[in-house]
Amino acid sequence: MIYHAALVLLGPVLFTQGRHVRRATPRLPEPEGERSGVAGQGPQLSLFIVGDSAAAGVGVEHQHHALSGRLVSRLSRSFTVRWRLFAHSGDTSGQLLEKLRSLPEAQFEIAVVSIGVNDVTGLTSSRQWRGNLRSIAEVLGERFGVRQVYLSSLPPMHLFPALPNPLRWWLGLRARRLDAIMAALASDTPGCSYVRVPYSGDLSEVASDGFHPGAPAYRNWGEHVADLVRSDALKSPS
Repeated sequence: MIYHAALVLLGPVLFTQGRHVRRATPRLPEPEGERSGVAGQGPQLSLFIVGDSAAAGVGVEHQHHALSGRLVSRLSRSFTVRWRLFAHSGDTSGQLLEKLRSLPEAQFEIAVVSIGVNDVTGLTSSRQWRGNLRSIAEVLGERFGVRQVYLSSLPPMHLFPALPNPLRWWLGLRARRLDAIMAALASDTPGCSYVRVPYSGDLSEVASDGFHPGAPAYRNWGEHVADLVRSDALKSPS
């Protein structure tokens, strides 16, 4: 792999840049707002949103403008949505998996997953990443009754303004590699869908930390996933 060779050749530079980014990048809080509720009218739909800081909505001030708020707002036009958000900043796929395993069992029809950026920066191996994603899908089905898991694609880290080059380039390579693994796993796993999030590449859609989505990016992401969920739900037998 190119990024393995680059890690060997550029290791000291990447390490130094990584330390600088961690010190210099503002640590934005998770937004205020409800993390569960019921909204809308129409057929019942239960939604479980899980993952990392992007799932939690870091980059905006309120959950209304985050992934959960955009998803629920869009879906509540067609359904009575019972929803819950379970997400924590900094989580890798392995940490999310362990936390899901420790939660009390519950019942949801749909799960939307946002995970992977911390696996990129934390150097999770391809094998671990694939296994963790598979196990997350299994746990969501077995412990939470989820019949369809939507795996959100990794963001284009090679465009993150908070990252200097060559670190930005190298993390972008890793992100694309893990994203390809996610897409392949979803295609081979019943009840799993890979969602290519519509990132525009417009830096005005990035949060003030140069790392997380801003309100416009969350709107595009949430509405895109909601439209897929709605389409799939209407095609499913009642």
